[in-house]
Parts: sequence; C-alpha cells; structure tokens
Amino acid sequence: MKLFPRLPLLVLLLCFSASLSRAVERLPNIVIIFIDDQGYADIGPFGAKGYSTPNLDRMAAEGCKYTNFHVPQPVCSASRAGLLTGCYPNRIGMHGALGPAAKVGIAATEMTLAELVKQKGYATGMAGKWHLGTPKMFLPTHHGFDEYFGLPYSNDMWPLHPTAKGVYPPLPLIEGEEVIKAELGHADQEQLTTQYTERAVKFIEKNKDRPFFFYLAHTMVHVPLHVSAKFRGKSQQGLYGDACMEVDWSVGEVLAALKKNGVDQNTLVIYSSDNGPWLSYGNHAGSAGPLREGKGTCWEGGTREPTLMRWPGKIPAGSTCDEMLMTIDLFPTIAKLMGAKLPRHKIDGLDVWPVIACEKGAKNPHDGYAFYYEVNQLQAVTSSDGRWKLQLPHTYHTLGGRPGGRDGIPAKYENRKLEKSELYDLTDDVGESQDVASAHPDIVQKLNVYAESMRAELGDSLTKRKGSGQREPGRVPPLAP
Repeated sequence: MKLFPRLPLLVLLLCFSASLSRAVERLPNIVIIFIDDQGYADIGPFGAKGYSTPNLDRMAAEGCKYTNFHVPQPVCSASRAGLLTGCYPNRIGMHGALGPAAKVGIAATEMTLAELVKQKGYATGMAGKWHLGTPKMFLPTHHGFDEYFGLPYSNDMWPLHPTAKGVYPPLPLIEGEEVIKAELGHADQEQLTTQYTERAVKFIEKNKDRPFFFYLAHTMVHVPLHVSAKFRGKSQQGLYGDACMEVDWSVGEVLAALKKNGVDQNTLVIYSSDNGPWLSYGNHAGSAGPLREGKGTCWEGGTREPTLMRWPGKIPAGSTCDEMLMTIDLFPTIAKLMGAKLPRHKIDGLDVWPVIACEKGAKNPHDGYAFYYEVNQLQAVTSSDGRWKLQLPHTYHTLGGRPGGRDGIPAKYENRKLEKSELYDLTDDVGESQDVASAHPDIVQKLNVYAESMRAELGDSLTKRKGSGQREPGRVPPLAP
C-alpha cells in the first residue's frame, strides 16, 4: 500500500520517457542517392526511352518531381562539394574534378552534411564515389561519416582509360580509410552498384532505431559503364540503359529496406545526379532531352538534373515542382528540418523547405544563382525563379551537332567562344536557342548587377577578379625537411 502514492510519479516518468523517445523518432532520416553523369531525360519520370525505371516511377508517384533542380558546377568534385557543404564549390577552393594525385580536399574547417546531422546524434554512412580528396585526411571518415565503402574518385581514372592509357594508377576500393583491394578490374566494377546497395540496406537495418543519414553516391552511370549479370542486355538502349535499370533496382532496394524496417514514413529520400550526360561518349552517354549541351558546360544540359524527393505525409504524392532549386540549398534545409545549427562561416544555400514541400505560394528566397566552371570562371547567372538566364562571355566545349563516340571511345569536342552575353527566357526556351537580350535590356542589366556581386564575393578568373569570400581548400602538409 505504501507504494501506491508513488504510482503517479512513475506514470509521469514513463510518459516523459515515451514522449522523449517520440521526439527523437520524429527527427527525419535522410537518404541521398546521387548518380554520376545521368542526363535530364534518363529516368522514366523525365522521359527515358528504351528501358523502364519502375522504382523511380513509383518514387515520383509517391513524392515530387523537381523539373528545375540544378548543381552549382557541371563536374564531379565541384558538384559533390556543393551538395555536402551548402557552399558554391569555388567558395571553398574546390574546382573541377580532382585527380588521384591531388593534394587538396575539403578543409577540416568546413562542415559537411554528415557533420551537421551529427549535432543531433545521427548515424552517418556512405557508399560509392567520394571524389573530394584521396589522402586519408580528406576521406569521408574525416568529414563526419561513421563508415565508408567505395571509390575515392571516378572509375575512369584507372590504367584502362581509353584515351589516357598508363596515365592513371590502379583503381582502389576503400573500406573506412584502408584500401581493401588495390587494383579493380572490369569484373569488380560490374559488382559496384550491387555492393553499394547492399551497404545501404545493411546500414538502414543496423540504424533503424535511431536517426540516420546515408549518402549513396553511385559510380554508375559514369564511363566506363559496367553492369551486373542481373541487368546485362535487359534494355533497348545497350549498356547505358542496362546501367540505368540497375541503378533503378538499387533505388527499389533502398525503398524496400526503409519499409521493411519501419522507417519508410519518416525518411526523406532525395534522388539526383552530379551533372549532365558526358555527350562525347555517344551511346555510352545519356540524354539531356530538350536541354542544350551536357557535362562540362553551364548550359542547362550540364547543370539541370533529374530530381525526385519522397517523404510520405510531408511532400505531396504525385506532385511536380517547377521552381528553381540547387543542391547547395539542401544543407540549410536539412538543418532547419532537424533544428541543427549552421556553421559560423558563410554558406551559400538557403532553407527552401516550403518550395520542396510544394507549399502554396512558396517562392525561392535567393536573389539568383551563379554557375562557375573551369578554374573560377563565372559563366552564367540566373534569376531566382529560374526564368531568366544570362550566359556570360566564355569558351565552352561542344560536339557541334556531330555524334558522340561508340562503345566507350569518346568523340573529340571542339571549343566555341561566346563573344557576348546572351539572355534566354527558359520558360519558353528551355533549350537556350533564342537570345532575347536585345528585347529585355532591363533583365540583362539586373542579371549583370547580380553577376558583379558574385564576382566581388567569389571572384571570376574571366574578368581577373578575386573574391573577398573565398576560402582555401584543405592541403596535404609538406614533408618536413
């Protein structure tokens, strides 16, 4: 009988504990699936032909299709730096695609998405292509990831490169910080999509009872193309279509694992690509659909990516968002969703959750977006709504209407110079075919003012400007004498 007076207190403690547990559970899990070199028209929801992508079709039906979603630079390393830090890559000293011998990477002073979510006790994991620094001090486990399995850079940076034989070292496979296989061959690459997927599924199973972030950065569909026996010969688009089908299978396995482990309803899944198709590879490259050019250019085909997001009950099913967005916005948006603190240093992305969630009347909060390429060349700027795009004078590569290469051997690009700025109304001309600068001098002036503000902040090698907001990348310290 003496115990009865304590029962209300015990009940209160149990209720508080359950409430606290629910609060932790309400933190959303995050899964980002980042494909390599996939074109705008390479998945079913964006018009793929010659093969099916049923899992991505289902993801679109259960979530939202984003038709105007961009990367900040149309190339591997820079694009990934923008995704993981919320910064324009050139702000943090990341340019182009790092080679195996590069002695730079993301600086330890920068905050990655993995480090951001660590504030809230998240488990963090990654499988796939890193490409943000090869020395151990730059690998994912030094940037907030609990575990890592994959390639340190692009899969064509190996001795079998078709136009640079003998230039690159053997391609290694890494677990954590250690090389577990020093030299991959074709048979090894055929299993990468499967292995990465298995790692993602295992990670979800292991961490289903706590909030988690998993970054699945597929090596495919970057050349050299490889596919497992499960999908070899299955498409009507050759090896490229087969590889896209296997990537779609991977998405299905991840979605199934989320559902099987009871976390499907509380997980934001994001699917996108690091840049557009590598058109010089012809039948081993994807399609930019109606967009102009592809990878390695700041035309729409280089930066506008096929993007889907799914979060039941949070992102309306079967919806389409035409507002402009960029990968740099994911970092601050995720921070806001979980109540994490942003870094003290400046980032470039903004919280765009109302746009992602398709809230009525939601508008992009940016003044505009800038597109850099090469070593800090400001090549294009857009209005925040994505309607107007000003291509600034620069040199770009193109096939000039010629077909690309065949079966893994690339065709040669030619260089073309844009002598003067050109304005495009992307609402009516997504293919950037009609320069309307003379008809809209007010828009040109406004975008030039924005471009000048970006030059002041981040520099521009084309106009020989150094920006006040640029930071140094991480560097391997020199050996002591």
